[in-house]
Amino acid sequence: MIVPITLENVDECVPAYIKAYNCPPWNYAWTYSKAQAYLVEYLGCQQFIGFALYDDDKLTGAVFAHVKTWWTNQQLMIDEFFVSQEKQRMGYGKKMLDYCDLYAAKYQIDSIVLMTNKYMPSYKFYNKEGYISTEQYVFMFKQIPRS
Repeated sequence: MIVPITLENVDECVPAYIKAYNCPPWNYAWTYSKAQAYLVEYLGCQQFIGFALYDDDKLTGAVFAHVKTWWTNQQLMIDEFFVSQEKQRMGYGKKMLDYCDLYAAKYQIDSIVLMTNKYMPSYKFYNKEGYISTEQYVFMFKQIPRS
């Protein structure tokens, strides 16, 4: 079952998020409170769209996204996409991406955009699902030293 993410169920996303990213290959160190704050921040976006996937009444994965106006039309920008580690490679990710496709088609959104690490298994997964990488765009960041 896939339902919208709201303030009422966003806390259920936190354990699945931590299970997805605090293990290999990501090996992050999310605490519950930081992951909760991080995910709740997305709900403050005026154009927030989120979907939670449940299996046997337990949250298994989620998509945190927002709709963005682009010169060609609207885009669905996927900010976070995760499936709890023990449920990966069971088709849940594909179900959520298919749901995003249906949502985009229903609301006349022309494209879905996301970012991933090309050296992680998720890159191959997205390629298999029809996502392409673009050579003209580069994700950049700057680390700010602490004083």
